[in-house]
Amino acid sequence: MTRENAAAPAPHRAPPEHVHPRDVALETALAALSDPVRLTLVRELAASEDWERNCGSFDVPVRKAALSHHFAVLRSAGLIEQRDQGAKRINRLRKQEFEEHFPGLLALVLRQR
Repeated sequence: MTRENAAAPAPHRAPPEHVHPRDVALETALAALSDPVRLTLVRELAASEDWERNCGSFDVPVRKAALSHHFAVLRSAGLIEQRDQGAKRINRLRKQEFEEHFPGLLALVLRQR
């Protein structure tokens, strides 16, 4: 088999699946935002530029597997979008889309105490 005919290497992981905020129930959004680790992730993403933060850049007191779970919960609640960039997975907070479906909720969550 020549190099041109060789199959492309399989990705090291499946791409993330996303849910649009319009397809999320209020209870799901509230549950995602009720966890202190996820709240930290959302607040740090809100303070960052889109696609600036990779998953390993957050200083949270959980192991890698638990962190992956927290990101999955945020994706399923329509709060974040992720994409792979090389070996890293980068993130953005879906501020505008989330605001359109849940007006004012994200602002309340991001407000300082």
